[in-house]
Amino acid sequence: MDFVNGYLDAAVRFVEGYIDLDYSLWLWRLLTPLIITFLLPLVFVALIYISFITLFVYKLHRQVILQALISEPNFWDIGRKVVAAIWDAHGRIYHGYEVTGMENLPESGPALIVFYHGAIPIDMYYFLARVYLQRNRLVYTVGDRFLWKVPGWGLISDVFKVSPGTVQSCATILKEGHLLAISPGGVYEAQFGNHNYELLWRNRVGFAKVAIEAKVPIIPFFTQNVREGFRQIDFWSWLFVKIYNATRIPVRPIYGGFPVKFRTYVGKAIEFDESLTPEQLTEKVALQLEELINKHQRIPGSILKALLDRIPFKRKSN
Repeated sequence: MDFVNGYLDAAVRFVEGYIDLDYSLWLWRLLTPLIITFLLPLVFVALIYISFITLFVYKLHRQVILQALISEPNFWDIGRKVVAAIWDAHGRIYHGYEVTGMENLPESGPALIVFYHGAIPIDMYYFLARVYLQRNRLVYTVGDRFLWKVPGWGLISDVFKVSPGTVQSCATILKEGHLLAISPGGVYEAQFGNHNYELLWRNRVGFAKVAIEAKVPIIPFFTQNVREGFRQIDFWSWLFVKIYNATRIPVRPIYGGFPVKFRTYVGKAIEFDESLTPEQLTEKVALQLEELINKHQRIPGSILKALLDRIPFKRKSN
């Protein structure tokens, strides 16, 4: 204990030698009123924008929300509609979010949606909200197990039907007539993908087994510029791969939140074919998803050009 105390005393003396603590405290007390003076107006600005978003959500989706209130839905229907309306409004305002190919999604009946996983799957949140508001269909989603360690996620997963998922449980969801979304790349693709938009599925065929077991079509799904909205740091990749393989916890830092253009492309359904093995079906889906990416995504991705995509004029497809 004396040894530890000696080190602490030495550390304190070192800090005191370079920093005048009394002067720092005096300076902090002097500047506090000035800092508060500049921060308080920002609070009012934030309240103004919260008011704007609330009114925008009501204007955009008032019919859906009022219909949910008038009818007698189950307990969570109104809550889901309100949250979906907020996410949809955020997507429209912040990313100019659009969906192309919504007609490829069935009005009723089951289908397996297979999507490319961005650093943060915010595009999937927008898409789920859009489908729920426009089609009144809830898309069940498979999420990684680590999410249930995040405070508050349990309630969100219960209300919006997110689960870790096994082949059997996913097949059951589809057999009951629901839509189900899976990213074969999962957290690994989210953490270690980059602006070249390569699929990192690591020979996973579980989703194909699900589709074969449930005898349902597969719909490929990709969002343009999803890697430009959020990215991971580029250095020490080898270290983060080792940590992830050992712990299955995403630890690679993410940066961004750039208001780039997001446009989701829903591909044509790959109909069930009983002659295909899971490996063959996986390869077929991967090829179609890569076609969507190559057709609609600028490769390598560019944050600046993705920001310019927000400008409403015709641009050549890359």
